[in-house]
Amino acid sequence: MAWIKPMPAHPVVAVAGATGAVGAEMLKVLAQRGFPANKVVALASSRSVGKRVAFGTGDLVVEEMQPSSFHGVDIALFSAGADVSRRFREDVTSAGCVMIDNSSAFRMEEGVPLVVPEINAADIAWHPGVIANPNCSTIQMVVVLGALAELAPLSRVVVSTYQAASGAGQAAMDELYDQTADFLEGRTLAPSAFVHRIAFNCIPHIDVFLEDLSTKEEWKMVVETRKIMHAPDLRIAATCVRVPVLRCHSESINVEFAAPVDLADARAALRSAPGVVLMDDPSSKTYPMPALLASTDDCYVGRLRTDPSVPNGLAMWVVADQLRKGAALNAVQIAEVLLGNG
Repeated sequence: MAWIKPMPAHPVVAVAGATGAVGAEMLKVLAQRGFPANKVVALASSRSVGKRVAFGTGDLVVEEMQPSSFHGVDIALFSAGADVSRRFREDVTSAGCVMIDNSSAFRMEEGVPLVVPEINAADIAWHPGVIANPNCSTIQMVVVLGALAELAPLSRVVVSTYQAASGAGQAAMDELYDQTADFLEGRTLAPSAFVHRIAFNCIPHIDVFLEDLSTKEEWKMVVETRKIMHAPDLRIAATCVRVPVLRCHSESINVEFAAPVDLADARAALRSAPGVVLMDDPSSKTYPMPALLASTDDCYVGRLRTDPSVPNGLAMWVVADQLRKGAALNAVQIAEVLLGNG
């Protein structure tokens, strides 16, 4: 059943998990985009109570997240992990608050919309009090695929990801910093946030392995893309790799279409697509690179070319900031759509 409670023009917004990397970015995005909140509340676990987190030109005092925290709150942006989201779901929705959840808890639940506003904002209309934010690597891919799907139906997608430490949280980012220094100084490396050392290494393993030998991260890219794009039969193969980059995920994407797609038409479609920047000039060695695009909002596309190995194929390189469009920004954009401002 779709949510029927009207949303006020100036809602009260809570950020759950405000002391984490994504939560902090949500607060930053809310302030930078001038989100018309009547009030913003920072929530976290009991161990963070009393801490101050940056918001706009000032800061907020962190409050403990409890079942009663959502009374009087209209929108709750959750970045506290799947178990926490599941535990607080009923408390949030029974208070008349809409949960926009960044975890994997509800993404594939029937009846819960999984939303990237540039692609399927209309799905928000049937939310049941919960709206799911997709996986970071899925978001940046579907923003680009959605623009290209306007030219011809998609037939097959093959994607290899080069995912930054930011996708594993603040502790993983800290580990990349620390291990890099330790490696350069010849000290012993002790992996903690990752299963292997991340400094000067690539780890082809994100999340758990499944029975078919793919990882759950790879599975997410397949099933989430199909749900967002309303394409249940789209063939997708994904390989997800963690790389020693602090922020911004990169993806090598090969797309096969059901009909011919002219390269010039693809360039034009990407140039005009919301949330996409075509950064592609081989003559000047211009293409997206994660080190140069941290803290940006768009999905950047370069190395666009014909894929001669399949009929009607294109190949490309896509970069986006995991903490921004891959998490915090997409969640805030969903909230903007709820207000009719998206």
